[in-house]
Amino acid sequence: MSGRSGGPEPQPAWAHEVLLAGWRVETLSEADLDEVLAIERASFSNPWSRDMFLWELQNAGVSYGYVLRAPSGAVAAFCTVWVVQDEVHINNVAVDPEHRGRGVGLSLLRFVLRLAAELGARRATLEVRRSNAAALKLYKRLGFQVAGVRRNYYSSPVEDALILWLDRLRDGAELRPGTA
Repeated sequence: MSGRSGGPEPQPAWAHEVLLAGWRVETLSEADLDEVLAIERASFSNPWSRDMFLWELQNAGVSYGYVLRAPSGAVAAFCTVWVVQDEVHINNVAVDPEHRGRGVGLSLLRFVLRLAAELGARRATLEVRRSNAAALKLYKRLGFQVAGVRRNYYSSPVEDALILWLDRLRDGAELRPGTA
């Protein structure tokens, strides 16, 4: 998917299988950063900076960023990933507090994981704070499993990260609603 240029991006034919009705995923662009940074600051005690997101935008081919737009057009969630060989690393994902608990994060991650599978990824990984029960519930629903711990990985406050892996990104079938 490419950046916005005058209108909504076309959605993959399968988008309706994973997205909420009326919602759309678009490629993250510099024009989205104010909304993304507001969600980032509301979501994390040690948020990414604008420069960190700009770096992601400037490294196309490895780094991919997406926003999930509500029917109103506002950014409701975002996700940045790296696709390296047959793996996708989920670097950052967050949902606007107003939209949490409604399946928004699940919908976005199903979409992004399916795109990554189309790019050749066969497995996915991420780190999550040990105390982030809501995120752990979401990731387990998608099939991620704890594979290890990074001691004192996070700051503000210092906390361990759980390393999660999903080893079954084949054709996206497992990412459709009702299958996770």
